[in-house]
Amino acid sequence: MKRTPRDTADSARRITRRALLLGGAQVAFGGMLALRMRYMQVDQADEFRLLAEENRVKVRLIPPARGALYDRNGAVIAKNEPSYRIIITPEDAGDVDMVIRRLSHLIDLDPEDLAKARKEIHKHRGSPFRPVTLADRVSWEAISRVAVNAPALPGITPEVGLSRNYPLGPDLAHVAGYVGPVSDYDLSKIDAPDQLLLIPRFQIGKVGVEAKLEENLRGKAGNKQVEVNSAGREMRELNRREGQPGANLQLTIDHRLQNYAQARLGRDSAAAVVVDCDTGDILCAASAPSFDPNLFVRGISVRDYRELTENKYRPLANKAVQGLYPPGSTFKMVTILAALEAGEVTPDETVYCPGHMEVANRRFHCWKRAGHGQVDLITSLRESCDVYFYELALRVGIEKISAMAEKLGLGQRYDLPMSAIARGRAPTKEWKQSSFGQDWVVGDTVNASIGQGFVLASPLQLAVMTARMASGNYVAPRLIKSVDGVEQVVEASTPLDINPNHLRMVRRAMYAVSNHRKGTAYKSRIIADDMQLAGKTGTSQVRNITAEERRRGVTRNEDLPWERRDHALFVNFAPYNNPKYAVAVVVEHGGGGSTVAAPIARDITLQALYNGDPPLEAYPKAARSKAKAQQDRLRRERRAFLNREDRA
Repeated sequence: MKRTPRDTADSARRITRRALLLGGAQVAFGGMLALRMRYMQVDQADEFRLLAEENRVKVRLIPPARGALYDRNGAVIAKNEPSYRIIITPEDAGDVDMVIRRLSHLIDLDPEDLAKARKEIHKHRGSPFRPVTLADRVSWEAISRVAVNAPALPGITPEVGLSRNYPLGPDLAHVAGYVGPVSDYDLSKIDAPDQLLLIPRFQIGKVGVEAKLEENLRGKAGNKQVEVNSAGREMRELNRREGQPGANLQLTIDHRLQNYAQARLGRDSAAAVVVDCDTGDILCAASAPSFDPNLFVRGISVRDYRELTENKYRPLANKAVQGLYPPGSTFKMVTILAALEAGEVTPDETVYCPGHMEVANRRFHCWKRAGHGQVDLITSLRESCDVYFYELALRVGIEKISAMAEKLGLGQRYDLPMSAIARGRAPTKEWKQSSFGQDWVVGDTVNASIGQGFVLASPLQLAVMTARMASGNYVAPRLIKSVDGVEQVVEASTPLDINPNHLRMVRRAMYAVSNHRKGTAYKSRIIADDMQLAGKTGTSQVRNITAEERRRGVTRNEDLPWERRDHALFVNFAPYNNPKYAVAVVVEHGGGGSTVAAPIARDITLQALYNGDPPLEAYPKAARSKAKAQQDRLRRERRAFLNREDRA
């Protein structure tokens, strides 16, 4: 059929519309491409440049310097020292075994360290970018050999870091604690661990101040961008952002007094605490035997750790705050104050002591088998008559005795940055019922009156108790003196809710313990003018003495196995007229408090009062030759220790 001009015109119009639509679509598509190219090349240029360079630019964390620890006088307790190590990044190394073999031809690699490294590489096989330490604390010569042979050691990086050092060794191990490499157990306790903790062999606090104030001491990480070549070797540093070092902490501890106390405790399983009666500052918290915290910094050997854990004297335990002991006769001041406050006794009232007391068809003995006769308040404490306190306990009851104990600082856990601080126990009827499902009986009260039975206290608590009685204030113990040079506020002590006259009476009785010829601690007195101490001996039993044993004669402590001997205790404050320091000493299974603990406490008190070795004239004449020999021996030991530190 022949097309007409009209048909031709309609067809041309349809073709023109298609061309326009197609052309418009092409223009729109081209515009979109142009806009996308502009977005990618201009707006997102930095992002894509970083993606393009990610194979040659690495971001490394910069560990911050850990804060240092100082004593109250500025002596270094814990510091950082340079430490060279060699790490491997499996992702960059490729054939890890081959690279390690090459490295072993250059430097000596410890088989134990290698085994640990291989185990860690295997464990983190899904994270090959995570660096692993092959050798730690290597010499500068070894670092140099590795650096020279860098092209043949892909993935190997020599690094210089900081490691912890404790220049005072065992003296403050229980207070400062120690650091160690981050373990899987450490990481399991943290929900979102700081990336710092993933750095090879990064050290964190494990116990003591190092652990309790870890966040203060750790600081904040910095980072750096480094350019690496195809083998993963760092070529140059592109950018750096410094981190924030940890805070420097100054403790209230006097390291010289601490050192003396550790030396004076010697090989005994014992503890000694010194507290400032005004501020509550803990000047000394010694626990013996001690250990060298430097052993733990790099990872303690199995042999060294076994020696510590299998020692029956428990060197790893901080007995000053963790150890709990029946306070024995050092608790008698609590019973006296409870009875005085309750109006159940007067200072001049006497009680007859025949050597025992019958209570509920049971005989409770006094330590003096023949008895003390008629005794009043001062005489009973001076000569430590047990029967007097049995009588007071029956009058006043356990609830008031326990309330007084807590008022004086027993039976509570102090908020201090030390590990495993024990609460102790000031028992009540409700406590026994909830703990054992048993009713309180009158015999429990009698035992508690002389610090036996269910009563337990730590040396720290006994020192705080003594400081409160000496000052008449609610003294609270304090361990941190300043943070980064900023002095921490000392909270003003408020007066104890105890009649001051009753406190004065107890202080007079404690003075008689140490300064009256019949006092149980008379041989351990201080005779220097205005330096006299007031104290109280204590001997706490750890075994029951049967009636049969009493009939045939109580076995002497020295004839018993060590673990069955009595604990020896002594608490004191000085000077008597102006109390500055309160001291508590506990010697585990040491025997008598008057013969074992009291001389130690007296010597530590003198060191605190004189800020060093006291003049021999401060000692009783009979004790001077022994005191001089002891001072000379401790000086020699101290010089030997310092010489070893200097050589190290």
